[in-house]
Amino acid sequence: MQDHFHTYLLHLADNALVLGHRNSEWCGHGPILEQDIALTNISLDLIGQARYFYQYAAQRKGAGVTEDSLAYLRNGNEFFNFLLLELPDDDWGFTILRQYVFSQFQHLLYQQLQNSTDQQVVAIAAKALKETAYHVRWSREWVIRLGNGTEESHNRILRSWEKIKDYTGEFFIPAPYETELINSGMAIDPGCIREQWVMEVSSVFEGATIPFHGSAWTQSGGKQGMHTEHLGYILAEMQFMQRAYPGLEW
Repeated sequence: MQDHFHTYLLHLADNALVLGHRNSEWCGHGPILEQDIALTNISLDLIGQARYFYQYAAQRKGAGVTEDSLAYLRNGNEFFNFLLLELPDDDWGFTILRQYVFSQFQHLLYQQLQNSTDQQVVAIAAKALKETAYHVRWSREWVIRLGNGTEESHNRILRSWEKIKDYTGEFFIPAPYETELINSGMAIDPGCIREQWVMEVSSVFEGATIPFHGSAWTQSGGKQGMHTEHLGYILAEMQFMQRAYPGLEW
């Protein structure tokens, strides 16, 4: 169970780190200064959440493992983030919609993780819950704004959902390392929040005049370390300094 729990902590951290890095690519490129700053702050929140989980994982692992080695010295097949989060930011509408559907999931997840039998996970979830509540509110308002905006913004949101919908099912499929933890109460079954997630997302889509339709099939594998080629490019950029100059400290 020790190794399963370590992998689960990495999964939670990797989700936050990878999306935080993706969102940071918009810094200085957002359509409005105020929203550029807002998304940058969300990136910082996510990276902060990743640090908490990495620090806890490193503390439990020992043997010289640190939060930096977990973030910067693992290969792509040792990351366990959702595939959706590593896809390129090719459009503001895509970035907004991805942030919303993931934040809605993450908010529900952290609510349930406050019932974990591991008190450190409970503490991290409680702190992160306050941040994700803002992430949900900010991205939800943008989804509605774009959905009800111009014909161009509406169509971009529609196209973004077509790209995203086949990846969201992975949110709710337990990985093998989660099963034992779910039974012990250390983790929660992500399938138990699916109905609430669908209800929340479909309500926002209705307000944005976007038809909500899921997919009977989903892309998956990220939670088991099988990724798209996009993660490799993220890690090449993010890990360069630490790999080029081992032991580098700020």
